[in-house]
Amino acid sequence: MNKPVPPDKLIPYEDGPLYAPRKKVFPQSVSGRFRSIKWRLMAVCLGVYYLLPFVRWHRGLGAPDQAVLIDFPSRRFYFFFIELWPQEVYYFTGLLVLAAFALFLMNALGGRIWCGYLCPQTVWTDLFYAVERLVEGDRRAQMRADAGPMTVKRAGRRVLKHAIWLMIAWWTGGAWVLYFADAPTLVRDLATFQAPAIAYLWIAILTASTYLLAGYMREQVCVYMCPWPRIQAALTDEWALNVTYKYDRGEPRCSVKKAFDIRALGEKAGDCIDCNQCVAVCPTGIDIRDGAQLGCIQCGLCIDACDAVMTKVDRKTGLIGYDNDINVQRRTDGKQEIFKPIRARTVVYAGLITVVCAVMLYALMSRTLLDVNVLHDRNPIAVRLSDGAIRNGYTLRFLNKRGFDRVVAIDVDGPADAKLHVIGADSVTPDRPMIVLGRDTTTELRVLVTAPLDEKAEKSVPVTFRVTDIGLGEVASATDRFVLP
Repeated sequence: MNKPVPPDKLIPYEDGPLYAPRKKVFPQSVSGRFRSIKWRLMAVCLGVYYLLPFVRWHRGLGAPDQAVLIDFPSRRFYFFFIELWPQEVYYFTGLLVLAAFALFLMNALGGRIWCGYLCPQTVWTDLFYAVERLVEGDRRAQMRADAGPMTVKRAGRRVLKHAIWLMIAWWTGGAWVLYFADAPTLVRDLATFQAPAIAYLWIAILTASTYLLAGYMREQVCVYMCPWPRIQAALTDEWALNVTYKYDRGEPRCSVKKAFDIRALGEKAGDCIDCNQCVAVCPTGIDIRDGAQLGCIQCGLCIDACDAVMTKVDRKTGLIGYDNDINVQRRTDGKQEIFKPIRARTVVYAGLITVVCAVMLYALMSRTLLDVNVLHDRNPIAVRLSDGAIRNGYTLRFLNKRGFDRVVAIDVDGPADAKLHVIGADSVTPDRPMIVLGRDTTTELRVLVTAPLDEKAEKSVPVTFRVTDIGLGEVASATDRFVLP
């Protein structure tokens, strides 16, 4: 049984800070395979983001010719040949589900590769870092300037850096609003100060957020604000490949000269020479040799830095690489490495992605561009006429998703000898009313269905309204109930 601690030996409790103060990070530039991949992906991502609003796509007379457009006034979303209406919001739900499964699959294969290569925060922060190095120099120059007094030269460089940052942030916000209106027209209106005030407001908001997140908050967004590192830790497994320091090979650390002497005595010396280059290039300032950490975004820059050092000291590269703890232990035990990219988890994720894609593709290819909905009158539900016939009233809503007007005929199936009358619409064929539906619009009509009284009929029978495009032959239908009073 433990003895109680005497009162005079108790250590008083002291309130500490709620969070650790930020240590400014000065990432060093590095070259290598993963840095090259990041440059290429950055060019592709930023190129798509900035230039896509200016890509044209011909959709016919009267339709917008911007390839990707979120048209709020017309309540449409255009994506090349795809046109989505508000009623088709389930496609966006499918895209979100698809993105989630794709993120899970990437995590199961390579950890936080989304964070390291494709996340907008990473892409724009990388761009801001490149500007900072171009203007103020690399890591050592920045650290010397930061520790020294403010000079005219340093102030001028800082002003230039922030000016470029603001230009990048401003164009980022400007590019975003171009997805919501015709890009060339909006650019002209913005330049001549004729654009709507809401456009300038959103450009200002997005300029400020980009400038602050990529220029100042940087790694704090990844460590403190982003929820994905916490979620990712719960979704990963022991086979996922993460940026790993292979301590079985790197420990114990020692300098090149000391390692030579130790090995000459027949003792083990690790390949890590404790140069700290992996820490110097890390955009979040962590030491990968301390193991898996929340701040590691799996960008692979430490791999490039370590490989460069290993090459200089004439040692095998790969001391840091994409690996897992299972292989570290297997190498320690003298066993061969095992990689399992295809396993139950990845197969399930890939299967779910395939199913979601197939369902969305089928729904997109089989959807109709003519639609009808029906709403039964509530008060009164049914009316008995003077001749004994029964009449029910309905509201029909027609949806024409074509870019041109079309003539449609309306038929009704249900009660025996039922007749259809469209209120406020004259037709040359009263037994089969025909109306014109405007292009790209919703049309609402009130219709009456009359049927002779049949004492043997049920109190409620199905009634189907069928709409047929006279020119194209497209058919849409909707079903309700015809009731007796």
